[in-house]
Amino acid sequence: MSIPAPGAPLPADKHLLPSLTDPAEHAAYIRARHPDAGLARSPGAILLYQSSLAEHAARRTGTRPLERWVSADLHRTADGVVLRSGFGRGAPAAGLIVEQLIALGARAVITIGTAATLTDILQPGDLVICQDALRGEGLSHHYLPPGRYVAPDPDLTDRLAAAAATLGAAARRGRAWTTDALYRESAAEVRQYTAEDAVVADMEAAGILAVTRYRHVPAAAAFTVADSLASRAPRTNAPQTGEGLRLLLGAATRALADRDAESGR
Repeated sequence: MSIPAPGAPLPADKHLLPSLTDPAEHAAYIRARHPDAGLARSPGAILLYQSSLAEHAARRTGTRPLERWVSADLHRTADGVVLRSGFGRGAPAAGLIVEQLIALGARAVITIGTAATLTDILQPGDLVICQDALRGEGLSHHYLPPGRYVAPDPDLTDRLAAAAATLGAAARRGRAWTTDALYRESAAEVRQYTAEDAVVADMEAAGILAVTRYRHVPAAAAFTVADSLASRAPRTNAPQTGEGLRLLLGAATRALADRDAESGR
């Protein structure tokens, strides 16, 4: 196989190439120092990107911190769900954390964060559960065959939607456009991707869904609208956005706990 020069498109079969490194090496390194390090008994893990949301969880649900088993802050809820935050933004950062958590035994993953709406229909605080993600970032192309979209696990997504409804949250399902380049989003892209039914733009979903599919671990994604690329205006600290994140955190925690209970774990 001919490897393209740096900056050129990846070869079509890049996802088939064996890797020189393995996240199991990280797990072994951690367990040599922390023999009890393991997540196989946890219902799953939730990725958080806002420190304020992690602080809210600690105040309201009494989460307890875990050792730094991965390159992020870890907390465990009373239900055993693991929350991780403090690792930055974007698919590469999130993908690294997901790899490490799966290597330590994580059995399911839900990512929740903010997104920009691509349509005037959505307003700050509105909730969107990802039906699939347009692969505008780079990470997913190292894990999956060439393709335009990647979808979440349908069962976990249904559970997340049902949990949100139980909590009184009006969440719609929709397509996300995942991009690495927050400050290079263009009007031409918005027009193109809304024509493909994308309703929000985010920076992590496609990468996380690709990593978890490659590792055969169920995953789902959901977003709270924070700003707009449809009618561009500077972002404000709308209280509805924080409220939406807290609702999604509650829904994600319940979805993982319910799935775990039904599995008889």
